[in-house]
Amino acid sequence: MLRRAIPPEWLDELRAAFDTGVTPSDQWPVPRGVGWRHALLDLDARVQSVCRLPELLAVVGELIGGRFFLAQVEGREPLAGGGHQQLHRDLSAQRNGDTVSAIAYFDDFGPHNGATRIVPGSHRPATGEAPFDFNDESRSVQLSGEAGDILVFDADLVHAASLNPSGARRRSVLTGYFSEANYAAHLKTAKLRSVRMDTSDRFDP
Repeated sequence: MLRRAIPPEWLDELRAAFDTGVTPSDQWPVPRGVGWRHALLDLDARVQSVCRLPELLAVVGELIGGRFFLAQVEGREPLAGGGHQQLHRDLSAQRNGDTVSAIAYFDDFGPHNGATRIVPGSHRPATGEAPFDFNDESRSVQLSGEAGDILVFDADLVHAASLNPSGARRRSVLTGYFSEANYAAHLKTAKLRSVRMDTSDRFDP
């Protein structure tokens, strides 16, 4: 967790960009899930600046361990009474650690508004360990923090969004970073994932 990684003076602009980019589910190439507000944000200059914060790129590079690119950015916010997900993995594409996700929070977050749950250490199970039971919440930890925090995690980490019981705003962007070796596969599905931005930039760890 990168605490207060986003400069505070950017937050009002980022919240406004989120609200402007909110797009109904039926206007996405693949309909989005109910119980959520989704925003198209990948062409916004300030959002792109968040995705390129040096501290964030340094952590992503450390996790991927090789050259990588920014693949996808999408705004997400759980609605009142919505947002619950079962624990799951997003999964690496070709090798462990080649896919990293980051959630940049534009509002304070915690159990009151559907903050993310994670299972620490679940991205690298021990040899011979039984397959993870995604119905088992006993090891899950629900996060809390402030607007401007960024959670960075390996895509194989077991995680999930949570129910937003209060309806308090919890705007964020979910960002995906992929190893350079995954670029050709990324291009094949980019339109289905509503990727409009240029993804040709490369970053070195």
